[in-house]
Amino acid sequence: MISFRKSVLSICFATLIGSVSTMAAAQELKAADVHPEGYPTVVAVQNLGKKLEAATNGRLKVKMYPNMALGDEKSMIEQTQAGGIDMLRTSLGPMGPVVPEVNVFNMPFVFRNAAHMRAVIDGPIGDEILKKITDSSVNLVGLAWMDGGTRNLYTKKAVRKPADLAGQKVRMMGNPLFVDTMNAMGGSGVSMGMAELFSSMQTGVVDGAENNEPTYVTQNHFTVAKFYNRTAHLIIPEILVFSKAKFNKLSAEDQALIKKLAREAQLEQRKLWDEKVAESVAKMKAAGVTVVDDVDQPAFFKATQPVRDKYGAAYAELINRIQAVK
Repeated sequence: MISFRKSVLSICFATLIGSVSTMAAAQELKAADVHPEGYPTVVAVQNLGKKLEAATNGRLKVKMYPNMALGDEKSMIEQTQAGGIDMLRTSLGPMGPVVPEVNVFNMPFVFRNAAHMRAVIDGPIGDEILKKITDSSVNLVGLAWMDGGTRNLYTKKAVRKPADLAGQKVRMMGNPLFVDTMNAMGGSGVSMGMAELFSSMQTGVVDGAENNEPTYVTQNHFTVAKFYNRTAHLIIPEILVFSKAKFNKLSAEDQALIKKLAREAQLEQRKLWDEKVAESVAKMKAAGVTVVDDVDQPAFFKATQPVRDKYGAAYAELINRIQAVK
């Protein structure tokens, strides 16, 4: 009997120790995004987290901090580099000063259309730039690309040609390339974080901004800037990165799993994106937004040639390869 009791106690103790060890080994990965709950990039990363938790039996979990809960994109990139954030979805605007190579994707009219952009990021060029980020000294691992849509200008009056932007102050992402782009287009580019933008448009600090349809709607910018002008001057993919300091602490198996799930998220987000764009356009029109379709895009293309010459000189071969993608 005594021997039996000892055996039972040993089993219970071993089970308890095993449970404690499992709990100790469980790791919560902190993910962040400036976009709100329900936004395609947020949903795609949340779904990645669910798959990761299932595949590791709860050992790895992802907690999402959306809606700028951890700061603006510039701040969150810095936090990810330092290891305070594990996984970050960010636009390439604020990534340009950190990893100059991504500025190739940031240049105006470098992509013919959204389909061309997707073909580029899904192919060898997209893989090369992810690897370049990972191999650089910026403490980030490039995981996957996401669709950031086609960016158009929204203002308080119709804009069809560069002359219509005269005297207009337009918010741009925090990258000198974008400020130069707006200046070349005929307006006055103002570098500003997303958190400040709504009140700045309300008070006239800026006259407008530029972004895709889902952001225009989810950030309520359509309530103060009622003209959505289809300039299509930027078609910029977005990127999912991981803190290199944290990534290097994971096993090779976990690293491979996260990379695999990230690439699945790349394609899943695309489907969610197309649905969100259609929904956003319907909301815009229902709210009385004037969508200006008869924009003189060739005039804007010509006006921004100096920007491509300035920022693209170092990447002329890569730009030629991008343009050759069918």
